[in-house]
Amino acid sequence: MPSRYHHLSREQLAVLVPELLLIGHLIDRAGMPYCLEAWGEEEMAQVAIEEWAAASPIYTRRMQRALAFEGDDVPTIFKGMQLDIGAPPQFMDFRYSVTDRWHGAFHLDHCGALLDVEPMGAGMVEKMCHDIEDPTFDATAVATNPRARMRPVHRPPRTPADRHPHCAWTVEIDPDSPGAEPIPALAVNQRSRAATLVLDGIDPGEDGQADYSGPLVSDLDFGAFSHSALVRMADEVALQNHLLNLSFHLAVRKRAGDDEDLFRRVTLRQFIGHAGVAAERLHRAMGLAGTPEDAAYLIELHPLMNPRPYVEFSRDGAAITVSSSPAHEDGGWLPLCTPDTPDALRAIVRAANPYLDVETAGTASEWTARVVLTDTAAREAGEVAVTKFSKGAAFGFEPRRSLPLFVR
Repeated sequence: MPSRYHHLSREQLAVLVPELLLIGHLIDRAGMPYCLEAWGEEEMAQVAIEEWAAASPIYTRRMQRALAFEGDDVPTIFKGMQLDIGAPPQFMDFRYSVTDRWHGAFHLDHCGALLDVEPMGAGMVEKMCHDIEDPTFDATAVATNPRARMRPVHRPPRTPADRHPHCAWTVEIDPDSPGAEPIPALAVNQRSRAATLVLDGIDPGEDGQADYSGPLVSDLDFGAFSHSALVRMADEVALQNHLLNLSFHLAVRKRAGDDEDLFRRVTLRQFIGHAGVAAERLHRAMGLAGTPEDAAYLIELHPLMNPRPYVEFSRDGAAITVSSSPAHEDGGWLPLCTPDTPDALRAIVRAANPYLDVETAGTASEWTARVVLTDTAAREAGEVAVTKFSKGAAFGFEPRRSLPLFVR
């Protein structure tokens, strides 16, 4: 069966892929407030570290294989970062330079994550830019080479307060350095159905770029890729969303222990907040209307229901059907989305029109939902409002030229 994104045009896909990258980044923003509330700043930071470190090595290697740029050098690391939900284009505006295969650098002209936390004070900035960044940057790098290290030249808290660029880092691969050790949760996530999911290959005969095996470029021009390459990217990025969420669940479970109510409260509130903000961005980007049919189509495009081999889903007009899926086996978002807990679905459809609701029936793993029009506009869910503290919720992409960055 073809991808659920296969019917989109090449132009639509070139819009969709960066949207999905930014949407994935907001998973963290949707979940951290509830971790902070439950366990305080120190544990919240540890959740963030484990969340990224148990997911990014998996999906980085998947994308390398999909787009034929596997390697062990600095340009390979940078290519992976350009297709990583941890570094969505422009919102996290990485500017790369390469000295040789083993040495490079980057700085951030715009760090949306920094601008989100600076109003919270220097302590929270240091948590993110020091405590969280050090291990998570290295976890991203070691997916390509376990002897890669990212080290700061300067980073926030900013002195002076308007310092620019926001931060600068070196990247070095030292064959004599000890290989970095993965965190235990990575091995757990590697056993998930998401980690090993097989997706359709890319047709090399189509118009456009079929892979990223050529030179590293300053900014990816998604419109330069072929239709099937963009479909594969979209499916891989949707899967990145699931993998990051699964590692978030692992980190939350580790702290909640046997307190099932606490685990469910934290993960469900993250899910609702992310679902609504993601839907709002997709609705705007894809130019959808506010009818029940368009809202059901919005559910079909949402990372929650993708990629096709991971989620058994079908749509007929304003009605959707979900069946037992690999996503249910993994225990991420989909088991939290049931006829008894439809709030995430409501957040999605109300991103299209606040007068919409869902009527659900079925069991936890086999259910139907119909999007219906009501007489009363619903208030925005509190979890969605909390997630919108991130400037990523309303961030707008701009056209960029793509220039090759040659290795000297």
